[in-house]
Amino acid sequence: MGETIFDVAVIGAGVVGAAIARELSRYRLRAILIDAASDVGSGTSKANTAILHTGFDAKPGSLEARLVRRGHALLQQYGSEAGIPIERTGALLIAWDEEQLAALPQIADHAVRNGYTASHTVSIEELYRSEPHLGRGALGAMGIPDESIICPFTTPLAFATQAVVNGVALSLSSPVESVTREDAGEAAGLHAVRTVRATLRARYVVNAAGLHADDIDRLFGHTTFTVAPRRGELIVFDKRARTLVNHILLQVPTKVSKGVLVSPTVFGNVMLGPTAEDIGDKAATGSTAAGIASLYERGRRIMPELMREEVTAIYAGLRAATEHSDYQIHFHPDQRYVCVGGIRSTGLSASMAIAEHVVEGLDDMGLRLELKDDFHSVRMPYIGEAGARPYWRAEMIAADPDYGRIVCHCERVTRGEILDAVRSPIPARTLDGLRRRTRALLGRCQGFFCLAEVSTLMARASGQSVSTLLGLGGDNPDERAK
Repeated sequence: MGETIFDVAVIGAGVVGAAIARELSRYRLRAILIDAASDVGSGTSKANTAILHTGFDAKPGSLEARLVRRGHALLQQYGSEAGIPIERTGALLIAWDEEQLAALPQIADHAVRNGYTASHTVSIEELYRSEPHLGRGALGAMGIPDESIICPFTTPLAFATQAVVNGVALSLSSPVESVTREDAGEAAGLHAVRTVRATLRARYVVNAAGLHADDIDRLFGHTTFTVAPRRGELIVFDKRARTLVNHILLQVPTKVSKGVLVSPTVFGNVMLGPTAEDIGDKAATGSTAAGIASLYERGRRIMPELMREEVTAIYAGLRAATEHSDYQIHFHPDQRYVCVGGIRSTGLSASMAIAEHVVEGLDDMGLRLELKDDFHSVRMPYIGEAGARPYWRAEMIAADPDYGRIVCHCERVTRGEILDAVRSPIPARTLDGLRRRTRALLGRCQGFFCLAEVSTLMARASGQSVSTLLGLGGDNPDERAK
């Protein structure tokens, strides 16, 4: 790769960067997707509220409002084509005091101005009839029937897989150290993107580095924004709690965040969160006692019964908040550089529209775009609860008995799915990567029962040692699973 001249280098393989790479792969281009991590979608993209937003509550006239609305339509269609789990549960925006109740008409007006006309007033009687386990004291609500829950793991993997299948190069474990412009010889005018693995040359660079987008932007001499990480902690409750919630239960948003919500997940759990804490450390993804206590306090008001349910997992994610209220997408034709920064919690919903917007901008900047005749589709393994999983599909088991051999019993993940994940176009190389491709180890026991079998099976299929997969260090051939 170090000798190839790429037309476009995309820095950042989160959901936005992967979507941009996928969009570029529709054209006759040489493109490369670069990420510092060892896998696609392993940063902010994997730790969010997993909601496909309509954009009803975005600031009217903002770039975010336009791209979220467009992205919602694009991703709804693409999800069904690519096998991304999406469930249209609808949402209820609930007012708990007079001030929040008074804000609902303005939010409804914003929705209309954003092109969303399906929102409607929900009476108290209707609210408690549709959500009988809701805490007492709600004063009113607004219904948003097209809000959906989505798989945050499959989405970036689908984008990146389709990009790779259609010829985009992928360079993982490649943090960018510098970007310079060549000024002499045959390479004059090219960007030299230096990573720890190689120096890559590209005519155009797209910065979709998420939490580090400001760092990359400064390599190009710009200081228009600074990423101030906003930590959001979340609690995932056991599948037995799923019958308590029928909709995504939203709070009236503040200037800081959309507030704490209660939502089903496509995996059959219920989620509470996130918090919103501005911090200075871009790697501080650990949960805190104060954050979890805060969630329980707020959760008792929203749904007291939920707080008595078993907790499956607790996690935290960092949003790429900046000092600006809108996305920071900037085109620099003279540098042949595009910055895609400040993409916050709506990035998943807007991802395909952001990609479309960026590629249109690259076209305006002079990148030659010629559509391929042979653009290949992809179909990802379905890991949601609403569709057919391999363990109860007789035709899959008849073709390969491994699809009937359950290894992770909490999430009903089969041996066949694990082998598929290790052998896919972008293979799982870590247990975390396997979790996001199959749900193995994500269930009630968090791997207590199946970790030994899962890690041994993965080690055999990938050629790694079990100790390496478990993070115990070393890769001694004598320790490899036989």
